[in-house]
Amino acid sequence: MSSHREAPSISKDPIADNIGPRSTPDYEALAATAVYDLKHRKTGHTVKVFAGQRADPFFVDLGSVFDLGTLRPFQDLHLIKVGGVGNDGIDSLAQSNVQTIAVQVPIADLTRDGSVPTDVGDERATIGVYASASRQRMLQIRGGQRRAAGPWEQVSRLGNPLFNEVLVPLERKDEWNATEPEQDEDFAEYAAQPELARLLPVLYPGVFPNLAGLTGDRADLLAILLTGIPAGIVPGFQNFTGPTKADLLRLNLTVPPAAGTPNRLGLIGGDAAGFPNGRRLEDDVTTIELRAIAGVTVPLVDPSYTPDDAAALIEDGTFDNPGRVFLPDFPYVGTPYSGYSIGTAA
Repeated sequence: MSSHREAPSISKDPIADNIGPRSTPDYEALAATAVYDLKHRKTGHTVKVFAGQRADPFFVDLGSVFDLGTLRPFQDLHLIKVGGVGNDGIDSLAQSNVQTIAVQVPIADLTRDGSVPTDVGDERATIGVYASASRQRMLQIRGGQRRAAGPWEQVSRLGNPLFNEVLVPLERKDEWNATEPEQDEDFAEYAAQPELARLLPVLYPGVFPNLAGLTGDRADLLAILLTGIPAGIVPGFQNFTGPTKADLLRLNLTVPPAAGTPNRLGLIGGDAAGFPNGRRLEDDVTTIELRAIAGVTVPLVDPSYTPDDAAALIEDGTFDNPGRVFLPDFPYVGTPYSGYSIGTAA
């Protein structure tokens, strides 16, 4: 789902940022004033919304994987040796805040016929969503005043995390950001033959011999990222949206939330309520995707394939951050870091 229209203003004045203990001594009380219950025009159902500052929920060691495919847990086996760098992941987004739009929607408002499916195999149970951002093409400057004008142009989009960043090559990233998911057949080759999967056996000699022997298209990645997983691949599960290849975040609405503590590895950790079935805040999506690229998901479509032992040891290494806290209630995303405490244990 995506919209290029401007969202209506809920409040004339945005809530303040989390400045510090003197200016905003109780930020969550302030944030509560930005939570609204709105009535859906057609169904009458209540949709809960929030817009304001929150702690960035994403966590990733960008500096590692983009430094020629470095995997910190066994970086000593990398073809290019360096010293003075530890094996623990470094969260590039630690203590960062983001402006967040959080929306809580009843299931009946998400399915195409207004139903609430109960059978995991029901084709109506799976939805596919993505987000896009657009800006106007022109900037007018008159009398010292700046004003955007002209038609809206899509400049970015996101379905599966890191699809563009890790799979799409640099020279096509802007092109990908300007297109719609229904055009992703033009980019499917990068999921079918990911460059990182070809590089790992070269960068880590002798560590990924089985991955080096994979020469055909990666049907596992094409399913996970571009069509959803058909029924019969994972027992009792599917999130298939059809044969059209499209980078969408797919969710089977009938899968209940995980009881107890969710498994951070989602579906590959045996927790069907997690990524790539939707994406919970605590899902370790970078580790999941790196392991999938390294071959742990190939047996889903080729039972004769044995993943390399190293594939299941890959870690992004940024999951265990004691400073990252998610909320049990809406808007779920953690309290933003205050400008006063950034860089401290608080």
